[in-house]
Amino acid sequence: MSAIDLPEIPVWDPLVRVFHWTLVISFCAAYLSEGELFEALQDRLSGEWLQLVHVWAGYLIAGLLLWRVVWGFVGPRHARFSDFVRGPRESFGYLKDALTLRAARYLGHNPAGGAMIVALLLSLAATIVTGLALYGADKAMGPLAALLVESSDATIDAIKEAHEAATNCTLLLVAGHLLGVVWESLLHRENLVRAMISGRKRA
Repeated sequence: MSAIDLPEIPVWDPLVRVFHWTLVISFCAAYLSEGELFEALQDRLSGEWLQLVHVWAGYLIAGLLLWRVVWGFVGPRHARFSDFVRGPRESFGYLKDALTLRAARYLGHNPAGGAMIVALLLSLAATIVTGLALYGADKAMGPLAALLVESSDATIDAIKEAHEAATNCTLLLVAGHLLGVVWESLLHRENLVRAMISGRKRA
């Protein structure tokens, strides 16, 4: 029996899969409802409506991140940080092996993938915190409004730049994540996108 003919077994639990795809949808909604991409729509639709989508998508992402941190400690084996978070040496070593087509296959996240997950969680957290700060300083709304309601224009501009920088960093990490998924899928002849939908991988 060849490797690709081996039976599939459960790897990703339902909550991890719901988290993953809900996060994808929420981030897309938050990104597309704000910025230059939707300037034309903002002229035709209510700007307040688009901002409402942006804000509530951000709140949803914040809730998802908090839940994922908890699940990273109490969830099943492959959902736990202890299963895939490794040191820099092991993560970079795996990345080097992957680029030279010698990387070992992992049932859960590989060391480089684990590092990417941590980086994405941190970048998303920075995006949310700066977004809440901007909402409080510029609009006097949200949980940080009481602290930032009297912010100067210079402070608001600085927070806005930080929010945009965190968003752009997240976009770069997402691009790297997608590239890694494609590379690993080809390297190990395994559809990782389908695995995150079904929750099952080759034994």
